[in-house]
Amino acid sequence: MSRAVPVRARAAGGFSGILRRDAIRRAVAVLLLTGLGASLVSGTGPLAEALLALFGLDQAWVGSWLARLLLALPLAVALVLNSLFLARLPRRLQIGIVWGELLLLFAAFFLSFELDFGFLWARLPILVGIGATTTLYVSSISIAVASLIALVAALGRLSGNPTAFGLATFYTSFFRGTPLLLQVYIIYLGLPQLGLTLAPVPSGVIALSLCYGAYMAEIFRAGIESIPRGQWEAGEALGLTRRLILRKIVLPQAIRVVIPPIGNQFIAMLKDSSLVSILGVWELMFLARTQGRAEFRHFEMLIAAALIYWFLSFVFELAQARIERHFGRSDRR
Repeated sequence: MSRAVPVRARAAGGFSGILRRDAIRRAVAVLLLTGLGASLVSGTGPLAEALLALFGLDQAWVGSWLARLLLALPLAVALVLNSLFLARLPRRLQIGIVWGELLLLFAAFFLSFELDFGFLWARLPILVGIGATTTLYVSSISIAVASLIALVAALGRLSGNPTAFGLATFYTSFFRGTPLLLQVYIIYLGLPQLGLTLAPVPSGVIALSLCYGAYMAEIFRAGIESIPRGQWEAGEALGLTRRLILRKIVLPQAIRVVIPPIGNQFIAMLKDSSLVSILGVWELMFLARTQGRAEFRHFEMLIAAALIYWFLSFVFELAQARIERHFGRSDRR
């Protein structure tokens, strides 16, 4: 019994030490956030004037560092308290609240620009009905063609044939080493000088397919090489040809490896398809730019286009996650 008191005392001392360290960390976080916020805000406006008046300071202090600190300090305290509140909640609820808070800040930021929502809503149907639809089918065709090109190029990289290896490495080196915009110009403006004239949409699809096929070839190659050599040897022991081993054994297993990076490439292509707008294709970016130019409402159209791109990317992220779970079922068994 005599030893229990010192043990309890040490435990109490350790607990109070933890509390002191937490308080110090929070105070440091408030100071750092206050300094960062003060460097970002202007220290002007009605809120700054009201805070200065609250502390008995005249308007001469508007825009000063003191006004900036007075504006930044409540925000810093609110952020620290918000983090403490979130830490007590379940993980999924924390994520939902963080998303909600960020969406509110996002909306508040754009609402501060006095947007013309009537103009935006009037143009939204053409942005979605024509622009987003064109963006989707250009991207879908391009990713399908790029996947076929990538698979052929990857097999060429893995081939023992010097000609196939040379063609595959030259292709991937050139299209990964030059900008996509330059490739679009070469196909659309350069090929007519050789007597081959293509319409804007086929030119954009070809450029996107060739460029992304080069990047995805390395993804396919890495996926195929990730399959253990024993899988090939087992297939050969069963008397299967190498082509059949590749098609029936190796590629189905490699699909699970390449789906996440391929999904990322599709989402990137969805955004890079905006480059075909320079060819006059009525995709999302082209319509956002031209519709905003008519009444000098560029910001409304660009925000609408950004939200549509974001929504499409988010939908495909969810689809990618479901596909990954589907192909990853065998790993969970």
